[in-house]
Amino acid sequence: MDTCKILLAEDDVNLGKVLTTYLEAKGFSVMHANNGEVAYEMFCSNDFGICLVDVMMPIQDGFTLAKSIRKVDSKIPIIFLTAKTMQEDILEGLSIGDDYVTKPFSMEVLLARIQSVLRRVSNSAEDPNQPIAIGTLLFDPNRQTLSKDGVDVERLTTREVELLAMLLEKKNGILERGYALKKIWGDDSFYNARSMDVYIAKLRGKFKKHDPNVKIVNVHSIGFKIVS
Repeated sequence: MDTCKILLAEDDVNLGKVLTTYLEAKGFSVMHANNGEVAYEMFCSNDFGICLVDVMMPIQDGFTLAKSIRKVDSKIPIIFLTAKTMQEDILEGLSIGDDYVTKPFSMEVLLARIQSVLRRVSNSAEDPNQPIAIGTLLFDPNRQTLSKDGVDVERLTTREVELLAMLLEKKNGILERGYALKKIWGDDSFYNARSMDVYIAKLRGKFKKHDPNVKIVNVHSIGFKIVS
């Protein structure tokens, strides 16, 4: 199996060295850039499997870097490393990338987030109808179930399966309300919009019950984003 190469964009030199050493000890290959401009140049000249991007960097901030990366490769997984905890900053990060880790963080938590995102991408790329890992749960679209530790914990309705599959399909972006309504219900009428909100609430309730770390986040006036 090929070694996964990580682009690490982090302006803190010491943290960059610690992260590089730790991740390489875990079997990854890491290229470290200390600002967004250098990171983008590295990205364009190398083949990376995932990007770890600090939000607050000199020359070019992390959000700007991620948007530039997305123009080159819309599917590359991006995890933000951020000291920002304001809701609007987190939502902006989730609208661009796949996940975020708030500083200070443990190396083990970061590793788990990286593995989770890579697993999700791998499962989705292999076959959209194959079971997909979501946090500690396994979503099987064919059987319409959520399972945990090999045991079915929830039976999903067809609408819930359709919505969840679309949320996972849009893992590199936001599932827009209008798109989902037209795709699943046929039109974006007020009645159908309220119906979709009910199914989103049901999915949230099931994740809260079985894995509270899996969340369906509202992106104001746009749509939804799933994070785990």
